[in-house]
Amino acid sequence: MTVKSKFTGVFERLREILKAYEALMDVKSDTSESYYLDTHKVHPLNNKPAFFGAASIKKNYVSFYLMPVYACPQLLEDASEGLKKRMQGKSCFNFKDKRLRCPLRASAFTGKSNNPRRYTF
Repeated sequence: MTVKSKFTGVFERLREILKAYEALMDVKSDTSESYYLDTHKVHPLNNKPAFFGAASIKKNYVSFYLMPVYACPQLLEDASEGLKKRMQGKSCFNFKDKRLRCPLRASAFTGKSNNPRRYTF
């Protein structure tokens, strides 16, 4: 089993969470190892679409990025301790096991993040 295939199940689960927002976003990457979403909103400082979220297979884990957490830290107030333990930096979460409840909770958390009133420029 390769390192990448070891985390395929985790990646697929996290990609499913983000895919729910595909119709509202712009898909920048959709491969077997990376899924990347931008918003349709253009950031006023750099005139580029704002990053929404991504899932990416790394060497020892799968990273789940959710930019609204960086822009609106209050989104973390309802996050479980298990999810907070997986945080790396301000908007990245690392997962190794798809059986954990944290990815399931991440889906509810992602739903809050998609509220347009919370994530505007």
